[in-house]
Amino acid sequence: MSRFCVWTFVAVSGWAAASAPAPTIRVAAASDLQAALPVIAAQFQKDTGVTVALTFGSSGNFFAQIQNGAPFDLFLSADIDYPRRLERAKLGDPNSLVAYATGRLVLWTRADSGVDVRAGLSSLVDARVRRIAIANPAHAPYGRAAVAALRHEGLYERVQSKLVLGENISQAAQFAQSGNADVGLLALSLAVAPAMTSSGSYVEVPAALHPAIEQAAVVLASSSQKAGAQRFLAMLTSAEGQRILQSYGFARPPGGLTSRPGFARRN
Repeated sequence: MSRFCVWTFVAVSGWAAASAPAPTIRVAAASDLQAALPVIAAQFQKDTGVTVALTFGSSGNFFAQIQNGAPFDLFLSADIDYPRRLERAKLGDPNSLVAYATGRLVLWTRADSGVDVRAGLSSLVDARVRRIAIANPAHAPYGRAAVAALRHEGLYERVQSKLVLGENISQAAQFAQSGNADVGLLALSLAVAPAMTSSGSYVEVPAALHPAIEQAAVVLASSSQKAGAQRFLAMLTSAEGQRILQSYGFARPPGGLTSRPGFARRN
């Protein structure tokens, strides 16, 4: 069974005294964080004793759910535009928005596909490529980046009929890994996961071919755990959090990053 799924819920339990349960932060997170974020959450709970409940999905779908009152404390988007729009609508806590990473797009294929992706996007016109998995560009930032890169190279019209849309980038990875697609335009953060590196190979799509996948977070105005959410956001933007993100293929935000105050380990 693939390690990737459309929706994943991960609860990272925190330490708590017997007389008082640990607080829980509910985090809506973009699917490209599915490998990296549980590592950060586990370290955070070890350092602070705060429980982190992670739900993964497409940024656009989370944006719509939050507009309709979904009970999250923190939103980690793969597209900075969604947190900005929530902040403007006063659904995001003022001054909590921060860019935390830049996503990277790759072309991935199974080892047994017979497709040589070393040629980059031009390999997609190969007759052996019958299906190309991408995230749905209607609500997934990686899908929009994939379409932009294909248009930049003059390939979109030639391969449009081959596109298979995943609900989010994690499902697109599942399509490619399972063989339901011959190749996938995926997040580097998923391509470097052990299940993907052991079964296929990838080549990075040059960042110049598509708009930057600038990822950002915002604490939600409706949150009852704003202090904890701010602490987790501070962990994400700390040197330690950034080291973990970069180990999973993320780059720093285009304008650099300033660590947010508020993260402190418990004694």
